[in-house]
Amino acid sequence: MDNKKIISVGKFFFWLSLILGNICLFGYIVSKNDQFAIGGYLLLIFGAIINLSVILCLVIYGLINTDQLKTCMRASLIICINIPVSVLYFFIGTSLLNF
Repeated sequence: MDNKKIISVGKFFFWLSLILGNICLFGYIVSKNDQFAIGGYLLLIFGAIINLSVILCLVIYGLINTDQLKTCMRASLIICINIPVSVLYFFIGTSLLNF
């Protein structure tokens, strides 16, 4: 796999997680529909599992092909940018819910 494909994998999962998180958060803010909040929590659970699996695969691939390790780590860091965003969205979402 070449460098552009590895970086595009990282960018794809970054943007996918970010866009789905925005849909869930702003969908709940605009409509007050609880389905968006439930979807957001499921996104946190399944998104974390999927993103961590992708990161693990990238690291393993980088360790097997040592000349691609730096690129794989760069793609993994791109995915990890979503961590502070998801924590922020979690706190915003829980503060909006009335328990």
